[in-house]
Amino acid sequence: MIQRKTMDELERKTPEEFKKSDKHPIIVILDDVRSMQNVGSVFRSCDAFAVTALYLCGYTPQPPHRDIHKTALGATDTVSWQHYPTVIDAINAARQDGYKILAVEQAHNSMLLQELKYNNEKTALIFGNEVTGVNEDALLTADGCIEIPQWGAKHSINISVCVGVVLWELVRTA
Repeated sequence: MIQRKTMDELERKTPEEFKKSDKHPIIVILDDVRSMQNVGSVFRSCDAFAVTALYLCGYTPQPPHRDIHKTALGATDTVSWQHYPTVIDAINAARQDGYKILAVEQAHNSMLLQELKYNNEKTALIFGNEVTGVNEDALLTADGCIEIPQWGAKHSINISVCVGVVLWELVRTA
């Protein structure tokens, strides 16, 4: 028989405990993501995978907002986040802190996600707009590009799902 774990068994941390806990040296950068629900979902994934920070760029919605909170389910209180006017500002801040910059995009010369050799090194991941993807300037500035292989007709994954897939692969192989 399968039984769901109780809240006590999950050993959930308080927001204060989470903020003080060890994090994976990963920054997620969202550039011009338009959906508040996607932003809230990304907050939850960043919490689940204990990333160092989430950078929101351009017109990406920022907390506080009820539509972000609705999907974030409290992760806006646990995940360290900042807003930058442009993705280049966010990239420069991450690079100044010693992070390698990787765009997540279907692009020429990209590396398939499963081929990435992630060794728990400081890595910032850029995820772009739901329709137009990672902006061209960010692609030109990035140290590399990774791509999730896809076999369907759409060759498209919702950005919040994409963030979850990429984060899982990195922390799984660290």
